[in-house]
Amino acid sequence: MKKLHIITKGDIDGFFGLAVDNLVQLILIVGLCRFVVGIEDGLIFEVILPGAAVSLIVGNLFYSFQARKMMHETGRDDICALPYGINTVSLFAYIFMVMLPAKFMALDAGKSAVEAGRIAWQAGIMACFGSGLIELGGAFVAQKIRNAAPRAALLSTLAGIALGFISFSFLFRAYEHPLVGMSTLAIILVAYFGRVQFRWNLPGGLVALVVGTILAWFVSWIGWPSPLIDFGGFKPALSSVGFYLPTPVLADMIDSFQFIWPYIGVIIPMGVFNVIGSVQNLESAEASGDKFPTAPSLAVNGIGTLAASIFGSCFPTTIYIGHPGWKMMGARSGYSLLNSLFFTVICLTGTMSLVSWAVPIEAGMAIVIWIGLVITVQAFEATPKRHYPAVVVGLLPGIAAWGALMTKSGIRAASSIINPDTFFSWQQHSDALMTSFAVNCDLAPSGLFSLEQGFIFTSMILSGMTVKIIMNDFNGAAFWAICAALLSWVGLMHSFVFTAGDIVLDFGTPGWPWTVGYLLMALVFVAVKYTTQPAGNKH
Repeated sequence: MKKLHIITKGDIDGFFGLAVDNLVQLILIVGLCRFVVGIEDGLIFEVILPGAAVSLIVGNLFYSFQARKMMHETGRDDICALPYGINTVSLFAYIFMVMLPAKFMALDAGKSAVEAGRIAWQAGIMACFGSGLIELGGAFVAQKIRNAAPRAALLSTLAGIALGFISFSFLFRAYEHPLVGMSTLAIILVAYFGRVQFRWNLPGGLVALVVGTILAWFVSWIGWPSPLIDFGGFKPALSSVGFYLPTPVLADMIDSFQFIWPYIGVIIPMGVFNVIGSVQNLESAEASGDKFPTAPSLAVNGIGTLAASIFGSCFPTTIYIGHPGWKMMGARSGYSLLNSLFFTVICLTGTMSLVSWAVPIEAGMAIVIWIGLVITVQAFEATPKRHYPAVVVGLLPGIAAWGALMTKSGIRAASSIINPDTFFSWQQHSDALMTSFAVNCDLAPSGLFSLEQGFIFTSMILSGMTVKIIMNDFNGAAFWAICAALLSWVGLMHSFVFTAGDIVLDFGTPGWPWTVGYLLMALVFVAVKYTTQPAGNKH
């Protein structure tokens, strides 16, 4: 075997891609905690970000060590560590479904804005702790899920998420700022799809980031459409710099136990979804040639989330989508190590504000677009050709969930213009919204929002069901339909409820229409044996 280097050129490329992804999460955390939940800056920079740093260190160091160990055991030097970071879906879920309602509950009880922000943070760390327990426990049963699910069912789910929540969203940003976004997209496409090497062996990701940053500043300076650059923002950003040592928040965790039951309907589904998502990402890694053991990989993911909550972060970690993309870049074990070191520095020193000021997201988003494209391509390449219809079917729920997110974001934007000083309550306007959607938009709102709830399960089940149908295993298809009926019955799929801050999964409430619908599907599949004959036979 060739000599193993700690850091390779591909690791530099992979680091920039993964770092941009994690930077986006940290920027979201700071913005949402400040302006949506109302948490004071001291709590954000002195507790939440250092807690996030602990969770990032735990996972990145382990996955880097895991990949290097496998290289020594297999004699291969092309193994890529599992990408890891803060879970985007959980971030939004806990902000809008746990922390924001907890804030309003505290305000209704007469607490001050600062006290309400702290109570919301306590609710968040409890939700994160609960998710970590579920992820850790799920590590020991996840392999059975992998063995039972066809590859098309696992990979198509990831592809739907990749297209909607990664590629589409960042493609919009690229075309919003075309001088920056389109040029960096061209660099990434040339570097990774064209398989060319820049002179002086410069990594494509680094070239795109540097060119994008220079263009963003220049275009903003001359007054053309560009990412928002605050030329005078250096001193305010510098004021957040300091040293904030991570400290366990055990007293606050004890106080946070009061939030277990009010938000159990959010905590359990999100924990289960995180386990399923991590299983799918392990399947994605195996499809690209790197087979990691399921139990320890998922267990460390859960431990990282538990560490986040114990040290004050409200946001679970996860094994990221995109392993095939990082591997194709040439990333090995070193990019995880670099990611760990980088985020330790910016989270513990408060320099996150400086980084986000100097390097706009638009400068590196082309890397993330490319990752989404690679995941989608892999869903087809790693699946038997006759199973392609199952992959396409599995794409639909993820794209629908992204469409629901866009729909709700549009409503929030419109309501903030009409009533800028009033919080928009989904619960208060639920009937009017559903009627308006149906009458004025020709949209089936119940179908859209029901597909959003538990869409990871829905995607897997519809794709797995389609694989069984293609194979003429109609009893197997009926089994998948019955599983869907059970999940719908316990409220893990489709049932939704209007809350003050969002439209969310109504866990524990049976979704009877969908339960019966899936049972009817199962009946159809069972009846195939008695009501049909192979195509081509005469009646």
